[in-house]
Amino acid sequence: MRKEPYVLLTPALLLFCGMLIIPMLLVAMLSFYAFNGTTGIIPDFSFGNYITIFSDPYYGEIFLRTAGMALLVTIICLILGIPETLILARMRAPWRGIFLVMVLGPLLISVVVRTLGWSILMGRQGLINDTLLLLGLIDSPIRLTFTFTGMVIGLVHVMVPFMIISIWATLRKLDPTVEYAGRSLGGSPLTVFRRVIFPQLMPGILSGSIIVFALSASAFATPAILGGRRLKVVATAAYDEFLNSLNWPLGAAIVILLLIANIIVIMGLNRYTERKYRTIFAAGENE
Repeated sequence: MRKEPYVLLTPALLLFCGMLIIPMLLVAMLSFYAFNGTTGIIPDFSFGNYITIFSDPYYGEIFLRTAGMALLVTIICLILGIPETLILARMRAPWRGIFLVMVLGPLLISVVVRTLGWSILMGRQGLINDTLLLLGLIDSPIRLTFTFTGMVIGLVHVMVPFMIISIWATLRKLDPTVEYAGRSLGGSPLTVFRRVIFPQLMPGILSGSIIVFALSASAFATPAILGGRRLKVVATAAYDEFLNSLNWPLGAAIVILLLIANIIVIMGLNRYTERKYRTIFAAGENE
């Protein structure tokens, strides 16, 4: 067995352990400590924080809101990302490069700056309300900031590029003659897309869904700015426990549960993705 690959991986592995694994283990240990408003953190092992989270409907509502928000953002990113990627793939140079830069542009701007921009646009006297009033579509300004809808809009703007990148990577590997063959055999554009293109895009779609769901579920800046103090998600609830209530053990327990939930979703979708890859490769070899 060659040792060179393991030797080359050692620095990255040590960095990964030092920057992520060890801190998360310390957070996990902290989540089992107790907390007293007078004396602070009590190094006494117990499951009290987890019992509090699972028994209190307040935290249950926060976790359900976070899961619903992440799922809705993922679905909207799929609806927007798939056709947008297909359109980009059919563009010619230099338009393809120009529009690809425009699509990826939000990633070049700080998430706080982007979110503050959305808060201005969606304000009661913002551009969106002013435009809708001018067109006569609404009679009075609608409330978009500090709402679930506002958080979803802001996160979709941030997450769509990740979905497009994932689908784009899969689409670039496809043979365009397969689509032409389907059209030449009498298939309509919708039939060719449904039976030929879409199944081959599934690995990229699932990979993009994993990224978007995980990032949306753990997002902090966008929900904090557009959701406000009352409409909390898991990340903002953990932040409040750490810095406002100073209940670090409870905040650590919230973080660990969020991490576990993300790992379960990622592992489930990852297995499904691997099966799709094997199915596609097996079908290609049989042909």
